[in-house]
Amino acid sequence: MKFRPCIDIHNGKVKQIIGGSLLDQGDQAEENFVSAHDAGFYGKLYKKNQLSGGHVILLNAKDSPYYEADRMEAVKALEAFPGGLQAGGGITDENAAYFIHKGASHVIVTSFVFSDGEIRYDRLERLRDAVGREHLVLDLSCRKKEGDYYVVTDRWQKFTKEKMSGSLLKELEVYCDEFLIHGVDVEGKSQGIDHELVKILAQYQGNPLTYAGGVRSFEDLELLKKYGKSRIDVTIGSALDLFGGPMKFSKVLSYCGQ
Repeated sequence: MKFRPCIDIHNGKVKQIIGGSLLDQGDQAEENFVSAHDAGFYGKLYKKNQLSGGHVILLNAKDSPYYEADRMEAVKALEAFPGGLQAGGGITDENAAYFIHKGASHVIVTSFVFSDGEIRYDRLERLRDAVGREHLVLDLSCRKKEGDYYVVTDRWQKFTKEKMSGSLLKELEVYCDEFLIHGVDVEGKSQGIDHELVKILAQYQGNPLTYAGGVRSFEDLELLKKYGKSRIDVTIGSALDLFGGPMKFSKVLSYCGQ
């Protein structure tokens, strides 16, 4: 289990938010932490600690007046750690190559692929043509509804028809290099991992998979390692001391053997 760092950017600032609170209307979100540092600071820190494979997420919609500020912040991080970070948020086949050119190792995609509630395989193929399967991460963020987990899009505001399962991951793995899974119901709340979702993810064996959502303690890391049989990588946001939380960055690196 590797630790994958994150840089979440909202309204042009590095933040930690409660994921389920994100609204396009008014560019609103409940904030846990707003950093005094820019994204480049975190890119340099992650490079110094050789933490490749983390993600930079632009949280505003592409038509938001803040998206350009998000993009500029993201580029600072990518240029500070060339080839070390993945970029997501508003990615399409038209701009994917731009972020790779700016230094991203991968682009992370959800809403462009899951459109009108369904998987757009034509768009997956266009993305693969644009940057190559080896540079593509699919973010299958999930929320629970009527007892099942469904992939959600548009900054976690819209449910698709796709239920999270090992078979869904198997179906999509030929199009991408990795998966990023957000447990949206617990994202940013520091109330513990989504045990049920992690158990579903643990059934999958294939592409590298990173879980994000709710990690609040080293006990959570132990549970994630146990359920995931050490195959699932982890992202920690609000609980990390870099973002005002109680978990020491250095101790997390030590725990994950990095």
